[in-house]
Amino acid sequence: MYDLDEVNEEFEINIIPMIDVIFAILTFFIISSLFLSRTEVLPVNLPKADQSEVQERVRVTVSVAKSGDLSINRRAISLENLEAGVRGLIEDGQQIVVVINADEAVDHGRVIAVMDKLRAIEGAALGIATERP
Repeated sequence: MYDLDEVNEEFEINIIPMIDVIFAILTFFIISSLFLSRTEVLPVNLPKADQSEVQERVRVTVSVAKSGDLSINRRAISLENLEAGVRGLIEDGQQIVVVINADEAVDHGRVIAVMDKLRAIEGAALGIATERP
């Protein structure tokens, strides 16, 4: 018949091996996700400073329409007044980023003339807006 010792044994689930498997899977996903991110910068060790502060850059958008008309932050302006118009938007010593939105049908010479005027502004970084295909 039945042995009374076998019937009275308690049933238990050992979860320690399950925890080990979960940690192994978690480690795999963490390590593999590190390889998915692409960094396109050079690794550098930056110097430390107690009195450092974040430098905010003002973003200015210069648009060149298909007709060649210019605008700064959606306000129409002429090529001759472009440099003065951008300078009027920034304070002394402030860093700015000027993004040029030029229609693809605009004459190449017109965009170069705009860039030439903007390069005269000290502390201005130029960028050309594009769109992914």
